[in-house]
Amino acid sequence: MSTDQPRPGSGEPPENDPFLKKPQEPPEGEPPPSGSGTGGEGSGTPGGAPPPGGAPPPPRYEGGPYGGSPYADNPYGGEYGAADPLAGMPPLANRGRRLVARIIDAIIIGVPVTLIMNAIVGWVDYTSTSSTQTGKQATVSGVTMLVYLIYEGLMLTSCGQTVGKMAMKIRVAMLSNGAVPAGQAGWIRAAVYTLPEVVPCCGFIFWLVNVLWCTWDKPYQQCLHDKAAKTVVVSTA
Repeated sequence: MSTDQPRPGSGEPPENDPFLKKPQEPPEGEPPPSGSGTGGEGSGTPGGAPPPGGAPPPPRYEGGPYGGSPYADNPYGGEYGAADPLAGMPPLANRGRRLVARIIDAIIIGVPVTLIMNAIVGWVDYTSTSSTQTGKQATVSGVTMLVYLIYEGLMLTSCGQTVGKMAMKIRVAMLSNGAVPAGQAGWIRAAVYTLPEVVPCCGFIFWLVNVLWCTWDKPYQQCLHDKAAKTVVVSTA
């Protein structure tokens, strides 16, 4: 008589077959092994391991003061690494509007200061070459430049605009983040524009090169006083 245990008959359910190897169940309270479920870690499904290449990159910064981003941590990086230094920047101010704004400011400061100084030192004849008139001319010019420096410095550091710029709907902004050039930046910009003019001959040449620099500067159309202060002039309308 054979001692071998007989296999179940054809009508017996397969789960009762003692020769059929059953999957081992994990001990109670322990999670199933990796890769055994769907959507779990290591399953290759969307809920599993991260895709090849590691974690996705952080979201792009879109919160600059103008909704764009040269005023972000990386002002030059396009979506695919392409250099686009003007991406997201508010429109640069038209050069003609910048010129008219300067003329307005020169009139606002120059006319009253000249009238007041003429009343103090006597009428200044700008066509005369006498030492007396030359001294008066230098005095009036120096006072006018000093008043203009204080006027522009205070206006730029407080709101980024002079009266002329307000009238022409343009303003000065920091290139790095679009902010008002408060503090040192605003005063540097005003000083580089104004002070060289008091130097005889060479001062006027520097001033002329300075104001014309924006006509060929790329991409930000900066004058030399903009480069010194790291500012740009943008449109507000």
